Amino acid sequence: MDFALSPQEEAFRQELHDWLDKNMAEMRQRRGRQGAQGGPGPDMDSDEAQQFTRWWHKKLHDAGYVGIAWPKEYGGRGATIMEQLIFNEEMAKHRAPAGVGGLGVGWAGPTIMAAGTEEQKRRFLPKILSGEEVWCQAFSEPEAGSDLANCQTKAVEDGDDYIVNGQKVWTTGGMRADWAILLAKTEFAPDVPRHRTFSYFLMDMHSPGVTVRPLREMTGAAAFGETFLDNVRIPKNLMVGQKNGGWYISMGTLEFERSNSSSAIQYLTTIANIIELAHKIKRNGQPISKDPMTRQKIAQFYIEANVGKYIGLRALTRQLRGQTPGPESSVGSLLTMELGQRIEDFVMYLEGPYSQLVRGSKYAIDGGNWQRSFLASRGRTIMTGTSEIKRNIIAQRTLGLPRYTQ
Repeated sequence: MDFALSPQEEAFRQELHDWLDKNMAEMRQRRGRQGAQGGPGPDMDSDEAQQFTRWWHKKLHDAGYVGIAWPKEYGGRGATIMEQLIFNEEMAKHRAPAGVGGLGVGWAGPTIMAAGTEEQKRRFLPKILSGEEVWCQAFSEPEAGSDLANCQTKAVEDGDDYIVNGQKVWTTGGMRADWAILLAKTEFAPDVPRHRTFSYFLMDMHSPGVTVRPLREMTGAAAFGETFLDNVRIPKNLMVGQKNGGWYISMGTLEFERSNSSSAIQYLTTIANIIELAHKIKRNGQPISKDPMTRQKIAQFYIEANVGKYIGLRALTRQLRGQTPGPESSVGSLLTMELGQRIEDFVMYLEGPYSQLVRGSKYAIDGGNWQRSFLASRGRTIMTGTSEIKRNIIAQRTLGLPRYTQ
């Protein structure tokens, strides 16, 4: 890949830079009126925070900055890989928040583009980009998290529909979602391998029989929900791909989930915030930023975040060639998720005794936002597949190593 910018790409960077300079001022004023420091904060699941996110998403979409690399016929910009990188970098530099359609734009949409029918693409993709329809992911179950092949949710044919019964858990944003990508069993013969028993559906979350109950996290927020499916009808034309071929499509979705280069770029912004923090905190009368160990640690984080960025760009290159990211995306995901936890641990070390003060304390550093992000980071090595699962994927599907057997 050639990272030198063409005149067209340089013009795009300047256009985006100017747009963000202008609109971020309005964004900060609107966010400030909510009384939040650095974002919706612990009340990110509140109605006010959701309204703010939808408002910001609409501004990005109206300006043509959602779905940068998506084909124009589905509402995207049809941009180059460099323009996608430029967008991610400028958003990070400006510390701009993401829009409302993260799961739809990042996972559901690319899966529909890769495996869906033309009818499904034209029906769903434009509304994913506009934010008119918000998506969630209904894969994991109480007894099927890391072992996703143990899913027990069943979809039984009935005329032109499938009737679905079961329970899903850790449904991100399920309480507010309009649609879900759903993995369910459609083959029940005992001699069929588990990986050939699932189908992949697009499910209307407003359908009769769908109930979502929020799950409160230790951060105080409820970003996840548990979803109960009781005789939910899904039309057959909302199956993606072939019947019993859903396992392989779902693995493609997880590759899109794990290949997001912007997550590593966001860490570069976090590192910049840590440098500012290190300048403010003093030990023995001196800013801790002068401590050699602190400087070395921050430099190491910077190096690893850049490694993650370029791994993500490899996956983005495959997507723009019409391919799925591939199992190599687990390398970048493993690196960035564990890096995020190490960064948050280090911030708690920098804050020292102040790390025990949370939002609401007048002595809390930066309003206690670091404490909230530290608590949220505990789930990073679980939420997109555990670190252990990702290491197995890297070993077996990337390096070609045999499965471990006793």
